[in-house]
Amino acid sequence: MNIAVCIKQVPASESKIKPAANGVEIDWEGLSYVVNPYDEFAVEEGLRIKERAGGGVVTVITVGPPKAAEALRTCLAVGADAAIHVNDPHLQGGDVHTTALVLAAVLKRASYDLILFGKQAIDDDMGAVGIQVAERLGIPHVAVINALTFTSDGKAVAHRQIEEAIEVVETTLPALFTCQKGLNEPRYASLPGIMQAKKKPLTTLTIADLGLSVDAVGFQGAKTVVTKIESPPTRSGGVLIEGDPATAARTLVQALRDDLRVI
Repeated sequence: MNIAVCIKQVPASESKIKPAANGVEIDWEGLSYVVNPYDEFAVEEGLRIKERAGGGVVTVITVGPPKAAEALRTCLAVGADAAIHVNDPHLQGGDVHTTALVLAAVLKRASYDLILFGKQAIDDDMGAVGIQVAERLGIPHVAVINALTFTSDGKAVAHRQIEEAIEVVETTLPALFTCQKGLNEPRYASLPGIMQAKKKPLTTLTIADLGLSVDAVGFQGAKTVVTKIESPPTRSGGVLIEGDPATAARTLVQALRDDLRVI
């Protein structure tokens, strides 16, 4: 089975994020970066499917600056077979729309049976790239899955959590799935895997390689514009209500009603 997994490099969740001086982007200085956590579930699922099938190829793909190659090497170290990095200065300032356009162009260059994404990236939380890619490719997609199996006649069966139930969706391949926490437990890279990753193919593509117009990508082709980024307001300190339980309860109710006006 030929499997593609699209990933994104994002700031680590423990990084201290603050707005940049221009007020429309974050300050990238001094941040540490990781593979988007939801994408790790997608990579692990691709590896497990390959292992159960007894063969196949898992290719990881990303769009981003030169530093994003680190995320691809991480995926190669845990077992992916090959990587594709779309790196072009014209991609700067792109959005969900332009990212999906670029990824779809990459995926059209080969025949994939299965395409996996994380359900969303933890930096912008849009959760839309995978779905837009599926639409551009004209293939079925199932979002936010937490189980994936295959029937004897080659169909995929995905489970997804809905309110008070599990929804089961069956679809033909090729198809695209976005992966949720609970689908699996991602593995760690071993020392031999890290060493082998250096020898695995990592192909770098530009916009010209994909046959895309400069005007269609980056800020030129973006459909959304960030107008302002700001830190949330500083939370005020709490108030300690003293006294016996009955008195404290009366004081609390009075404060909620008269001061905060929430009841």
